[in-house]
Amino acid sequence: MEMLLSTKGITTCLFLFALSLAAAIEIPLSVSQLPTITEQSHTQVAYPFDEDFTVKCEARGNPQPTFNWTKDGKPFDLSSDPRIVTTNNSGTFVIQNRGIINNFQGKYRCFASNLLGTAMSEEIELIVPSVPKFPKEKIEPLDVEHGDSVILHCNPPKGIPPLHIYWMNIDLQHIPQDERVSMSLQGDLYFSNVEESDSRSDYCCFAAFPRLRTIVQKMPMTLKVSRCESGSRSERKPKLLIPPESAGSSSSVTVIKGGVLLLECIAEGLPTPHLSWVKVTGNMPKEEPETENFGKVLKIDQVTAADEGTYQCMASNPMGRARHEFHVHVEEPPQWLKKPEGGVFSVGNNLVLLCEAIGNPEPSIQWKINGMPIDGTTFRGRVSTREISLTNLQLQDSAVFQCEATNKHGTILASANVNVLNIAPLILTSDGENYATVVGYSAFLHCDIFASPEADVRWTKDDSIEPLSTFRYKLNSNGTLEIKDTKKEDSGSYACWAANSVGKRAITANLDIRDATTLVVTPKNPRVLKSHSILLKCQAEYDSHLKRTFKLSWRKDGDELPVNSTGGGRIVVDRDTLFIGTVLLEDQGVYSCVASTALDTATAEAQLIVLDVPEPPEDLELSENQNRSVRLSWKAGDSHNSPSIIEFEENHWEPGRWQELSRVPGNDTTAVLALAPYVNYQFRVVSVNAVGRSQPSKPSLRYATPPAAPDKNPENIRVEASEPNEMVMKWEPLKPVERNGPGLEYKVSWRQRGVETDWNEELVKKHSLSVRNVPTFVPYEIKVQAVNNLGSGPEPNITIGYSGEDFPDAAPSGVSVEVVNSTLVEVFWLGIPRDRVRGHLRGYKVSWWKTKSMLDGKRHHPEKHFLTFVGDRNYGMIPGLEPFSEFRLTVLAFNSRGDGPESSPVVFETPEGVPEQPRFLRILNFDKDSVTLSWGLPKRANGHLTGYILQYQIINATQEVGAVSDVSVANVSVQSWRLAGLSPSTKYKFYIKACTAKGCGKAATDEGQTLAEGTYAGIYDGISTQGWFIGLMCAIALLTLLLLTVCFVRRNKGGKYSVKEKEDLHPDPEAQSIKDEIFGEYSDSDEKPLKGSLQSLNGDIKATGSADSLVDYGEGEHGMFNEDGSFIGAYSGSKEKGSVESTGSSTATFPLHA
Repeated sequence: MEMLLSTKGITTCLFLFALSLAAAIEIPLSVSQLPTITEQSHTQVAYPFDEDFTVKCEARGNPQPTFNWTKDGKPFDLSSDPRIVTTNNSGTFVIQNRGIINNFQGKYRCFASNLLGTAMSEEIELIVPSVPKFPKEKIEPLDVEHGDSVILHCNPPKGIPPLHIYWMNIDLQHIPQDERVSMSLQGDLYFSNVEESDSRSDYCCFAAFPRLRTIVQKMPMTLKVSRCESGSRSERKPKLLIPPESAGSSSSVTVIKGGVLLLECIAEGLPTPHLSWVKVTGNMPKEEPETENFGKVLKIDQVTAADEGTYQCMASNPMGRARHEFHVHVEEPPQWLKKPEGGVFSVGNNLVLLCEAIGNPEPSIQWKINGMPIDGTTFRGRVSTREISLTNLQLQDSAVFQCEATNKHGTILASANVNVLNIAPLILTSDGENYATVVGYSAFLHCDIFASPEADVRWTKDDSIEPLSTFRYKLNSNGTLEIKDTKKEDSGSYACWAANSVGKRAITANLDIRDATTLVVTPKNPRVLKSHSILLKCQAEYDSHLKRTFKLSWRKDGDELPVNSTGGGRIVVDRDTLFIGTVLLEDQGVYSCVASTALDTATAEAQLIVLDVPEPPEDLELSENQNRSVRLSWKAGDSHNSPSIIEFEENHWEPGRWQELSRVPGNDTTAVLALAPYVNYQFRVVSVNAVGRSQPSKPSLRYATPPAAPDKNPENIRVEASEPNEMVMKWEPLKPVERNGPGLEYKVSWRQRGVETDWNEELVKKHSLSVRNVPTFVPYEIKVQAVNNLGSGPEPNITIGYSGEDFPDAAPSGVSVEVVNSTLVEVFWLGIPRDRVRGHLRGYKVSWWKTKSMLDGKRHHPEKHFLTFVGDRNYGMIPGLEPFSEFRLTVLAFNSRGDGPESSPVVFETPEGVPEQPRFLRILNFDKDSVTLSWGLPKRANGHLTGYILQYQIINATQEVGAVSDVSVANVSVQSWRLAGLSPSTKYKFYIKACTAKGCGKAATDEGQTLAEGTYAGIYDGISTQGWFIGLMCAIALLTLLLLTVCFVRRNKGGKYSVKEKEDLHPDPEAQSIKDEIFGEYSDSDEKPLKGSLQSLNGDIKATGSADSLVDYGEGEHGMFNEDGSFIGAYSGSKEKGSVESTGSSTATFPLHA
């Protein structure tokens, strides 16, 4: 068979040791051994309603024990009565309940014997109760006078306890009991004094025996109470009826330790005496002693030695007192301190048996051997009251030793089997057992051994003869080998070896190591909104050998969830998935996926948190009221430990508006709130979590704080002025809750900085003050202090402000221009002196305008453009200029008031640039090996044209392209060209670029396919070579050239174009190399952006412009740059309108003069 082990172990080093068999395992029944009592009866009651009574005595031993009995110390023959039934190889007997069985009552003892010795049982008492009965008797009536004391005796019959006594009338109604009338512990009914109402003829005593299922009744008794002849009762002092006067003033009481102490005092007297109890020596167990029966019985449960002492009861009435003392002695039956311990012993060992017991009175000790008292004359060992010793044990010394401890409260018995053996090891575990466990767990290979003398045990693995000795191996006291933290390589065959001086034995065991089960639950710790759904999945990996025993289950907070794969429930468990639809708050918890195999168990957990809007707090209360604080307490709703926000509302300045005052952690339900003076507060609390805010709580009661002087002064003090000789001081007014009291005003103080003079002061109610007739742009020290009817705020801080500004009165000097390329220049200037700024210098403006074109020398109407450069600087970049043109430029300074005078104009010229894209490229005629192309002039030549570059290349359907072929057209007047040597039926792409001395511009393109061999080219094939057609084409070309010349001249008069169009159609390769230059804001003189300029707001300036960063450029009126540094301003000036569309396949937009 394969034994499956999966218990985690504790790492301990393995060591070879002597196995102690006496304490490790029981002696196998195959080995000769002494008898041992294994089962016996104790006190036995022979109830009359039982059919039979069993008295048990069982024992084991080798040889099989035989049984004998004694009754009341004398031999008892089980065959002496036919009603006794016995069983073979058993000492148990059964007494059948037939006839009179009283003669079976007594104390029995069982003896189990074999060749090695005799074992003895404890005494077994058999009680044969008789049926309890009250004797039939005639009870004479009792005639007494009013006020006398009376005792009605019950004298119940004997029976098996417990005994319950009741006094009732003939109608089975209880006789009322109180301090005057009560029943004693013995069952008698006591009257401290009788009254006429006590007269009746049916006082009945009932005795109940629950274990016998019997209730018996005494004959009714009659009590007649007559009024005395004198008509008045004679009062008397108390007299004790229990204990009786004959017992004297004191008596002794013995109680068993652990039992119940009951002390009783009943007194007669008139008026009815009252009973009380005291402990004369020491203190009562409790401050208020427990009493019963209207104070007449003192009761102490679980008596200890501390309860020993003298107790006194006292009966008292107005006529006197009566006392009695009880001397309580606590005794106890025998209890073992040390019992003799037997075991298995080897020949030659020594033996010491100890026996000690305590009790009160002190118990006596008696030693027996094999059930008989030890005869000191024949026993070779030494015997004392508490000890027996034997040296050099031999096989014949095997015996059962008994020790009995006895006092008047009982007898206890302890037995010790001394087995002296000399045998070779017996291995009780089967040979060839198969074991299995999983990686990381502990494996336990069993090797249960019995041997005498003790055996040495060792384990080996596979073919090795060396014992296992690493720290992962542990040999337990019972011979079991524990392999801790197992690994795959621990699989194999193991051998257990046991040897002593008598012989040697061995067994083998096989161990297999499986892969451990692993689990992962996803998602790990989900957070789900209430009413949403969640799907948990459990991914498991386990050893394939364990597939048959693999089981998967789900638990919530440790409780297993039932499997439900029908989909009908809200929570569906289907093997490795757990689905919760419409998540509720009670679904929150820890969900565990539990996988189990025959060898191991694995668990993976996921904490599900259900999110919901918290419930509103409740029961707001205010306490600890102070001038500037109050404690707010509340009862948290179902807030899921959410933090709370405390809000307030005041009904004077902004009634109905709730404002946040404080936040507290989720586990707090109270907070001390800091308050402002002169506010009539009302509070509410809102709980907040990741889902949202709860509804606010109901508002608290209002709490008004008393007024006080201001705690703070206005902030954000500043000076604003629109006129040169004016100063307007402004500040942020105090909030309503910062006023602290009525009559708020602001005390404004000011004086010129650096001038020794007194402060100017003025009280105002608004949050500004205007002062006129002050010097232009002079620094002032300013203070603003809050004041109300209760005083002033703290000393205010000094703020520096300037009086009103005026226009700058000087122009920059030393203006110079450095040309960077055909469209970009850098401007330099010398700033104006600080005292000429007459305000805060905001920056400089650079203005420029085109005066003429260098291409045709034509003058232009001046259209001004400008760029703004913020701050105190002396240079800037001017982009977007027209190449090959003459410009003029000025610089001015400006402050918050406005612009100063301009500098003298500076003249500069821009060099030639590359031409713009030709207006069109058009295919006029295709043949099988040639093509005729026509193109237009560039929109702007940007210099003197030097010719054209015509390029073409093969393209196919997959957009793959061939090598580019170039044709240089040096004659600038040529605008058509015939390309020969092309391949038939081939698609080509054509490019045309215009060039100046600076280079070539962008190309216009078109595509087309040559004709196949033998294909008719069309009507143009015949006429294209005719003279009239060629003359017509030349005339059209001449007219077109004339029209373009007119357009070119008129365009130079000015126009408007967008930055986007200029940069796309007028690229400037030179501008791409400009780095780290600074541009200003660009605008025309009328400051109106044109259509097309808004496109640049999207960052349309491509790489053809300057790549400078944002800080290198000036600011325009409409904003020149995006946050990423893109140039977004619009250049505006004289721009041309209109467009002409090319007839070729490529189109471009051209500005034409209207």
